[in-house]
Amino acid sequence: MTRDEARSKIIFALDVDSFNAAKQWVATLAGRVGMFKVGKQLFTAYGPDIVRMIENFGAEVFLDLKYHDIPNTVAMASREAARLKVKLFNLHALGGYEMMARTREMMDREFPAEDRARVLAVTILTSSTEETLRDVGIEHPVAEMVPRLALLAKRAGLDGVVASPREVPLIRQACGDDFLIVTPGVRPSFAATDDQKRIMTPAEAVAAGADYLVIGRPISAAADPQQAVEAIVDEIVDEMN
Repeated sequence: MTRDEARSKIIFALDVDSFNAAKQWVATLAGRVGMFKVGKQLFTAYGPDIVRMIENFGAEVFLDLKYHDIPNTVAMASREAARLKVKLFNLHALGGYEMMARTREMMDREFPAEDRARVLAVTILTSSTEETLRDVGIEHPVAEMVPRLALLAKRAGLDGVVASPREVPLIRQACGDDFLIVTPGVRPSFAATDDQKRIMTPAEAVAAGADYLVIGRPISAAADPQQAVEAIVDEIVDEMN
């Protein structure tokens, strides 16, 4: 694996609270990471302008809003996400088959296949534990729920899932190699685990079969963020070559 290939797998999480802070991070890391993740806080504050700012730097966007609502509402929200020309966006697999299938039908109807955003389903949040699931009435273990939800998303026609790196091999076994897997809960060997529960290093996650890695604090909290990115690239390249 080349350094450019390893770099393209890194999605930097723009978990900041101001437009200017986001713009500074994009200016610093554009060309060094593969994509920028825009989540609920930033998008709620600044809306589509934050996506357009990133695209003006020639960078790509993962719109991480995790849609979960009635099927028509999610399909229409997804249409607006795709119109922003983001590369990836997501919805919750727990919203069910009809919600996911309706979204895929809308995407196929309104956007050229080769140029549309890829739609991902969130399986189980990486902050969740077995106890978390039991508290909301899900008695099945994480290792069972994740591939089950991934298969449901694939059957509904979605392009991939967001899942903990620990479940990547299970998803690959269930869904095959042509199914995108985006993994948060990734922490380089030099970084703290923070509040993520089910984690791996970037090199381990890529070796397990992850297509993209969402990484935030290990880069943003580093004394030299650009150097931190290069260290992550080094880890991936060393593992894969």
